[in-house]
Amino acid sequence: MSIGFYKHTNLLEQGAEDMGIINKLITDSSMQIAQKALDGLGMRRDVLSQNIANVDTPAYKGQEVDFETALKGAINGTVKLNASMTQSGHMSGIQSQGGDIYQIGLRQGGSSRADGNNVDIDQELLQLTETGIRYQTLTSVVSRKLSLLKSIAQAR
Repeated sequence: MSIGFYKHTNLLEQGAEDMGIINKLITDSSMQIAQKALDGLGMRRDVLSQNIANVDTPAYKGQEVDFETALKGAINGTVKLNASMTQSGHMSGIQSQGGDIYQIGLRQGGSSRADGNNVDIDQELLQLTETGIRYQTLTSVVSRKLSLLKSIAQAR
């Protein structure tokens, strides 16, 4: 066998090893938590938009999304989050074994109008703005982490 074959085989083995390291860095618990948080914030945005759309619907009860409780548990180590593999091109090893962490329920508190609707447009708009800011902040943090990983990979 030629020396070129061994050199090529070593490069492939090194590349596979590097991909394993990169895979572990990208699929670490902080990225899984960030993914679930972004999904939860997206779901909250959708529910808030639905509440706003139904502000004049008689007897409509506003809904809310809770995912922070499960995220806090994951951070503290009392709850295990599993990222889901939704497409065949996703990296292996992070398939979900459990259900969603999001809980959608009727909004508690507040006052109902004469028509039975309890949506407060000011409260909904405030929460929608806050949700958007949180989403932007989290995507910025994830983007910075991925940029750092890209810099590390390019330096090798």
